[in-house]
Amino acid sequence: MARILLADDDAEQIAVQRKLLEALGYEVSAALSPSETLCELERRRPDLIVVDLSFPSPAEGLKLIRGIRQTGYAEPVIVLSGWPEALYGAPEEQMVSKVLVKGGIRELLRSIAELVGGYS
Repeated sequence: MARILLADDDAEQIAVQRKLLEALGYEVSAALSPSETLCELERRRPDLIVVDLSFPSPAEGLKLIRGIRQTGYAEPVIVLSGWPEALYGAPEEQMVSKVLVKGGIRELLRSIAELVGGYS
């Protein structure tokens, strides 16, 4: 099953997502800061990254998206955000596979399955 990296500064959000994804058979790692995200990316090379845009601010989230792509990572990136507007129209919007609004766990699961297989 696919390896997924969850990148969010909300530990509770990560715990819920991790539990659900692991129950579906995914291998899940987590990062609580942008720097930790880049370190984890180099260490494990996940099949997909789910990143919070406000991590901790939209400007930092956009910088992280650029940083992820600058490492040569070409796999899918899903942006999960309560306020994704900062991404719309920005160059980084073209660097992500999907943009989802937080709270729609079924939509997140469907998107992950579309991009790397699994739950349907």
